[in-house]
Amino acid sequence: MKLRRLLILTVALSLVGGSAIYADTIAQKVRIVINKQELDDQGMLEDGKAYVGVRSLADLMKALVIWDDSAKKVSIVKPNVHMFLMDGSKPFGGVERGKKSFKVFSQVDNLTVSINAFKVTIADPYGDEKEIETHTSKESDFPTDKDNFWFTSGEYAYNFSSVGKYTIRFWMKAADSGAYQVVSEKTVFAK
Repeated sequence: MKLRRLLILTVALSLVGGSAIYADTIAQKVRIVINKQELDDQGMLEDGKAYVGVRSLADLMKALVIWDDSAKKVSIVKPNVHMFLMDGSKPFGGVERGKKSFKVFSQVDNLTVSINAFKVTIADPYGDEKEIETHTSKESDFPTDKDNFWFTSGEYAYNFSSVGKYTIRFWMKAADSGAYQVVSEKTVFAK
């Protein structure tokens, strides 16, 4: 009786292991690289089709992800957000180390969803991020034309204390979402 159970258990485990190996050969893990940047999540390749995680793809594209559970739909919205930095009336993209005051000019178009907030931040070469300015839909001057608006931050003083790349980020919060998502980045080099 024990021999029969042992034989059945051995056959069952062999089939389970063989199925796992077969399934692994059908769906292969692949690295997804877009513009020389690799996604955090690995993709899956199955029957010649690549499957990619929506959140990691949108993060790399600097796009908003909108989930609609009732319709079982996910949308990726990529607005055009152009930023440049101004020191007085002079644009710049590189700075000497030390304190500098500047404004961030942003032009937004092709925004096809409503947002209820946006913010601008700066991150030093080590990843320490500081908020430059935030605006919410509760403010009277919040842009009502979602398809095309301009934004100019107030004068912001910042200490570019280290040599390296500083990243200015423009974040948006979709009206149906609870989280800010980066939609544009600009790099400033400090020497």
